[in-house]
Amino acid sequence: MEQIIFHIDVNSAYLSWSSLKKLENGDSIDLRTIPAIVGGDMERRHGVVLAKSIPAKKYGVVTGEPIVNALRKCPSLVIESPDHALYNRKSRELMHFLSDICPEIEQLSVDECFMDFTPIKNRYPSPEEAAETIKNQIRDSFGFTVNIGISDKKVLAKMASDFKKPDLVHTLYSREIDKKMWPLPVSSLYMCGRSSAEALRKLEIKTIGDLAKTRVEIIVSHLKSHGRLLWEYANGIDDSTVAAAPSEAKGIGNSITLPKDVTVETEAFHYLLALSDSVAGRLRKAGQLAGMISVEIKYSSFKTASHQMTLTNPTNISQVIYDASCRLFLELWNGSPVRLLGVRSSKLADTSEPSQLSLFDLGTSSLFSADSPLPSDSVAESVHLHRAKDSYATQRTSGSYATKNSPASPSREKLAALDKTLDAIRQKYGSSAVVRGSFLKDD
Repeated sequence: MEQIIFHIDVNSAYLSWSSLKKLENGDSIDLRTIPAIVGGDMERRHGVVLAKSIPAKKYGVVTGEPIVNALRKCPSLVIESPDHALYNRKSRELMHFLSDICPEIEQLSVDECFMDFTPIKNRYPSPEEAAETIKNQIRDSFGFTVNIGISDKKVLAKMASDFKKPDLVHTLYSREIDKKMWPLPVSSLYMCGRSSAEALRKLEIKTIGDLAKTRVEIIVSHLKSHGRLLWEYANGIDDSTVAAAPSEAKGIGNSITLPKDVTVETEAFHYLLALSDSVAGRLRKAGQLAGMISVEIKYSSFKTASHQMTLTNPTNISQVIYDASCRLFLELWNGSPVRLLGVRSSKLADTSEPSQLSLFDLGTSSLFSADSPLPSDSVAESVHLHRAKDSYATQRTSGSYATKNSPASPSREKLAALDKTLDAIRQKYGSSAVVRGSFLKDD
């Protein structure tokens, strides 16, 4: 049975939701009908355009650019400060409404989600008519509009929702990619950032079709594993399914808006280590084990992306969560500047529950040892260099890094014992009593 996937994306969410609130409070001007943006405080790294109206777009205003640049383009631009409490509330209302239609919902961000339409497709004459009905119900019930992309693949559904806006339904089935997607500039491809687009341009790859028809080996030689991902997306290859979270599912996570945009892998690893430590510590305090780890990236353009992986064995060990987070980051990152990083755990289980022991757990950590290379060979060296800074995670054997099965590779039990000891010290003497060597600033 062919799966049918919807991608539902709110049109200019922040601006629409802010405008609706102002109208409800008696304001006579709809921000969506005039040159307007949602922006914020420069000093708090929010001095950029978060959302824009269609009239503002006509002046060349783009999401993610500094507000001062937008004002040069349109001096009469109306600026509205963001209200994140409002946006979260509106998002919950929308997701609740969609879940009543179909519970198979995977939320990507505050204003977009995937819906697996397959289980309910027999209730409607066609997916297109169903999407039109849902879109119109949202507009009539909530006062804002959405675009809905329809496809048999998640990545194509997301691409379809980005076609002409607002308040429209588009299809992009696998059989349609040569006509609807391949003529588009390669920069339009999901996950193709500025640096990737520039690298492809140097290879004389200008359209998504050019990328799709190029030998994958050539792309991988220039863009590594991310190049393969882009090539697969250009060819409509995506086997992922809608990861609907059960209503009772809970998770523990943490995220951080970075002091400055990160463009180097080792800097990202530094923050991932801190986030992984935090998440693992909270899991241990709650007596929980994580069966799944996910990493979220928000780029300087405010586009978000996330990736998740199921662990072989549920864990609350800091090193294991960090290793998983690094692997996910390397698979996900498109090379663009990173503004926010997040690490989250889910599929939690109580530590008292029995766990299945793998034969490969004997004498090794659950994923990778502190010194073993990550599977992404193109960046393994940078991961090693970062780990070498860590005072208690790195051990040396005969002047070279230990292999996963070497005696120097700490076992799951030793890593768990180390975490337990560190937790006890921090609980007694404070969280700063013991810190990793990589967190110590140079003189």
